[in-house]
Amino acid sequence: MSKSFFKIFQIQNSHFPDPVSSADFKVDVSNINDVSKTNLAGKAYGGVINGWPGGMTGKEVLLSMIERAAQTENGYDAKHGHDYAQLVSKFTMGAVFYHQACDNYLDEKLEADNKPNNKPYKDKSGTYYTGKEHSWDEGFGYWGAAAHGATLSARQNYDIAKKKDMAAADANGDGVVNLKSEMNYAHSYYASAYDKGGVTDYYNTITKAFIDGRQIITDANGEALSDSARSDLKAKARIICSNWEKVIAESVFKYAGSVYSSLEALKENPGDEALMRKHAKYWGELAGFSLSLHTSGQNLGELGTRIDRLVGFGPVVNGSKVTGVDPGGNYFVMAEANADKEMVHMLKLQKLMVDEFGVTAKNNDKLAGIANISEVLGAGDSAEND
Repeated sequence: MSKSFFKIFQIQNSHFPDPVSSADFKVDVSNINDVSKTNLAGKAYGGVINGWPGGMTGKEVLLSMIERAAQTENGYDAKHGHDYAQLVSKFTMGAVFYHQACDNYLDEKLEADNKPNNKPYKDKSGTYYTGKEHSWDEGFGYWGAAAHGATLSARQNYDIAKKKDMAAADANGDGVVNLKSEMNYAHSYYASAYDKGGVTDYYNTITKAFIDGRQIITDANGEALSDSARSDLKAKARIICSNWEKVIAESVFKYAGSVYSSLEALKENPGDEALMRKHAKYWGELAGFSLSLHTSGQNLGELGTRIDRLVGFGPVVNGSKVTGVDPGGNYFVMAEANADKEMVHMLKLQKLMVDEFGVTAKNNDKLAGIANISEVLGAGDSAEND
């Protein structure tokens, strides 16, 4: 689980669940409060998330997921196929990290009169950075890249996140990995995972735009940014957020493929508990990422509705799936569902990520192996029109 999952749970034991030190990968702290004491739940997306039952806001969805997880064993609801470890951690990355960066720090806080560059942050005596420096650096923090990540290969950045390359992680050579500046987290990790295939360069594109934007602010020497400089800064923000969105869309594509594969396996081995557990995990990751696409402040409109309907409120579990909640919002309502139809939905979802978001890494591509894809995608009822 990511550290953000435990931050929202506000677990009293503040030791990092991961990353932790090992003989081959030593980290500098074990207490999460040494890195950050921020209550992330208070920073979650405040708009309504229609892709989750109940018509709740992003914050309410997260809190509801956490409450439901507490009623299960190890965060897994077998009856409804909900893996809350995956749902909460993946949606947190969108509803908090992506949202705060692209709908706040790299958006409204770039306006001239919001966190101006010719005033120290919060006007506190002894503050060594300006309002714009603070805003830009906050955005970079939510991106989650190591400070030296742009000097490394995609494979090295990926291996850092996986705790497999101590030499690459330890930029200052002090023998430990600084969890604030030398580790890759969250969406930056996923970017490196796609980039190591050699087709995309999301990690470097986004990280370099952050660095270039910071240079624009630094070059102002503590003076208010000119209109031209702010225009350049906003252009960097657009590069960051458009590519960040693609990283999330790549993740939707990937886990749609994983759900498709797990449904194939379950058709061959119905009732296999281990396969069902894996299926729930994949669907939780898919749902967490797909819900995240709604949180940048950009209204996806009809496209968002199509995505939500294809993903649904839960995976197919023994011939049924969650279709909503009771009027009081207390328990999930389930209805009959068909695995074959759900597999077609996953193919449609992959095609949507290509057509609408331009994903190119396409991990777990299930479209490529189907010769009559147009015929398959046109078969049966469409969840996009339910």
